[in-house]
Amino acid sequence: MKKNHLLRSAITLFISASLVTTALADHETAPALDDGLLTYKDIFSLEYAANPVVMPGGKQVVYERRSMDIMNDRLRRSLWTVAVDGSSHMPLLSNTKNHFAPVFSPDGTRMAYLSSEEGKVQIYVRDVASGNTARVTDVAMSPNSLSFSPDGKQLAFAMFTPAKQKPVFDISFKPKGAEWADSAQYIDQTLFQRDGAGMNRPGNMQIYVVPTIGGTPRQMTFGAHDYSGSLAWTKDGKKIIVSANTHKDFDFDIFNSDLLSINLADGEITQLTSTSGPESNPKISPNGNKLAFTGFEDNGKSNQITELYVMNLDGSGVQRLTPDLDRSVGDIKWAKNSKGIYFSYDNEGKKHVAHVSLSGQISEKTDALGGISIGRPYTSGDYDVTKNGNVVYTHSSGDRPADLALVDKRGKVTTLTDLNGDLFDHKAINKPELMVVNSSVDNRELQAWIVKPPEFDASKKYPLILEIHGGPHTAYGPSFSTEVQMFAAAGYVVIYGNPRGSTSMGSEFANLIDKNYPSQDYDDLMDMVDGVIGKGYVDETNLFVTGGSGGGVLTAWIVGKTDRFKAAVVAKPVINWISMIGTSDIYTFMTRYWFSDLPWNDYSQYWDRSPLSLVGNVTTPTMVLTGELDVRTPMSESEQYYGALRLQGVESALVRIQGAYHGIAAKPSNLARKIGYILSWFDKYKEQETDSAADTPAAK
Repeated sequence: MKKNHLLRSAITLFISASLVTTALADHETAPALDDGLLTYKDIFSLEYAANPVVMPGGKQVVYERRSMDIMNDRLRRSLWTVAVDGSSHMPLLSNTKNHFAPVFSPDGTRMAYLSSEEGKVQIYVRDVASGNTARVTDVAMSPNSLSFSPDGKQLAFAMFTPAKQKPVFDISFKPKGAEWADSAQYIDQTLFQRDGAGMNRPGNMQIYVVPTIGGTPRQMTFGAHDYSGSLAWTKDGKKIIVSANTHKDFDFDIFNSDLLSINLADGEITQLTSTSGPESNPKISPNGNKLAFTGFEDNGKSNQITELYVMNLDGSGVQRLTPDLDRSVGDIKWAKNSKGIYFSYDNEGKKHVAHVSLSGQISEKTDALGGISIGRPYTSGDYDVTKNGNVVYTHSSGDRPADLALVDKRGKVTTLTDLNGDLFDHKAINKPELMVVNSSVDNRELQAWIVKPPEFDASKKYPLILEIHGGPHTAYGPSFSTEVQMFAAAGYVVIYGNPRGSTSMGSEFANLIDKNYPSQDYDDLMDMVDGVIGKGYVDETNLFVTGGSGGGVLTAWIVGKTDRFKAAVVAKPVINWISMIGTSDIYTFMTRYWFSDLPWNDYSQYWDRSPLSLVGNVTTPTMVLTGELDVRTPMSESEQYYGALRLQGVESALVRIQGAYHGIAAKPSNLARKIGYILSWFDKYKEQETDSAADTPAAK
C-alpha cells in the first residue's frame, strides 16, 4: 500500500460479539426466503462495473466486472468487453482468477493488465489481434500503475520494494531447533502502521521499467521515499514523470509532493514543481507538448480544493484551468486532440464528468457517475472517453450498483450493461428521494436523501434510521447503498445527507467545521431528522442513529447531546482525540490539519471535541462496532467508549468484526455482519405498533 496515497486520502478519514443477545444471532442466520426484499444472501450476488477503458478503434470497451466470491469471501475482478452500442457483451479472459487494471499500447496492438492467474499478481501482455497472452514479470510484490512507453516496447510500473534492515540487537546464540519467543519489533518510523496492511514493512514504493516481451525489471528510483501514482512518459520515451514527496520531513509535511522527471538513461531525477501542496496525477498531452496535473497550495485548512493545472514539460508556464470551479477535480484525461482535458468532480452529492479547454472553458458531460461504493452511498465512479468525445462511465441509477453507460456529445445516454437485472428485477427497491431543508444554525440549504421501505404507505408511521457519513470531508448522494437498502427492506425509513463539513458543496461549506469538529454539523443532522418527521410518516418514538468513522464520531456526539433516539450504533469511531493521537496511522495529519496545536500544549480543544467528554449524559442504548484490525480509528477507541458506557450503566454492547480493517465491507460477509448487527440492535429497542411499519417483513 502506498504511504503517500494513504496520507492524501487521510483528509477523507472518516470514509464482543459474545455480548450480543441471542436475538442478534437469530437475525443474522434467518432463512433467505425470496419475498421480493433484499436479503443478506443477496450481498454475495451483487455485481458492478468499474474502470472502463475504450479499446483501440473506439467501438468496444473493456471494463472490470466486479462480483462477490461466496466461497472465498472476497471481491472478484474479471475483464469483460462490450460494444459502445451495448452489443457483444462477453468475457475477455477466464473468470477463474482476478484480472484487472487494463492499459493499451499507444498503437493499440497490445493490452497490459494485472492478474493472479498463476498465483501472485503479475503483469501480463495480450496481443489484441490474436489473443495470445504472455506473462512479462516474475516479481515478489504486486505491481501497479502500469504505463506503456510511446514505442510500446517497455512498461513502467510502481512496486513496493522491501529494504534490508540490520537489527539493532539480536541474540546470536540461539541453539538450533530451540523454540524461543519471536524477535522484538524495532520501530523508528513516524508512521509505522497502515490501515489495510498492518505494521509497515521496511521499504518504499519504487518505479521500474520492464520490456513488454518479458525480462528483468530495471529499478529506476531508490531511497526512503515513495514514488507512486500516475506514470507519464515523455513523447520521446526518454523520461518518466511521477509524483513523490522527497522532503526530509515528509511524514509531517504530508501534502508536499512534487512532480519529478526521471531520466531513464542515467536515473537522474529533476524536480519540476515546488509549491507547498500536493502536485500529482501527471498526464502528458497526446501531442507531447503539455503536462496536466492536479494540486493545491496548502493553506492549512482541513479541507482544500484540488485544482487542475497545465504546464510545459520543463515545469514552466503553469496555468490554472479550474480556478473558479470551487470543487475538487480528479481522474484527469486528455482529449485526443490535445486541446482540452476531461475530469471528474463532485457537486451537490453527485459525481460529474466535464471537459475544460486550455483557455479554461468548462462544459458538462454527465452528472450520473456512481454505483461503485456499494456499502454506503458515497460519491464514486470511473469513466473513459472515445476519440470523438463520447463518455463511457459507471452509471448510477440509485436503485442498483453501477452499470456501464455511454453519453454522446448531444447528451443521449445509452446503457451498455445490465449486471444486476437477474437479482433486482424482482426485488422491491425504492430510489433515494432528495429532501432540502434549511439549517437552524444559519438558514443555509442542506441536502439529504430519503429511502422508503418497500410497499411504502404514507398513511402509516415508520421507524426512522439516521445514517451519517464518514470523512467528515466526504459526500453522500443518490447512489445505491447496500446498507441503506437493507435498512429500508427491514421496514425503516432511512435519512442520510451532507451536513456542514461535507464536500461537493464548495470550500466554504466544507470548512465550516475547520478546527471545529464536531460542532454545528450536529444541528444540521437534527434538522434533517426533523424534516423527515415533518412529512408525517415517521414515528417520532422510534428514531435510531448510526454512522461509521467520522459518522461514528457524530453518532457518539449525538447520544451525548440528546436522548431522542431509541438506540444507536457507533461504528469505528474516534472517541477521545487525545488518545487517538499516536495510535492512529494518520496522527501527523490530524494534529496539523484538524487542530491548532499538540494535545499537551492545548488539552482543552482535543477534549472539548471528544465524544467521551459527553458520555456522562448518555442514556441511549448504544452498540459500538469496529474492525478488529482497524488502525485508522483503532479498536482502543471503541473499547474506551464501551467501558465508559458500562461504567455509566448504559445498555451497551461491543462488536469486534474479525479480520477487518477500517474498511469493514472489504469482505462481503463482514458487510452482511455489520448490517445484521445494526438492525438486530435497533429491532431489539423498536416499539412494535399494530398500525405501523412494524408489520413490514424484515430483511431475511
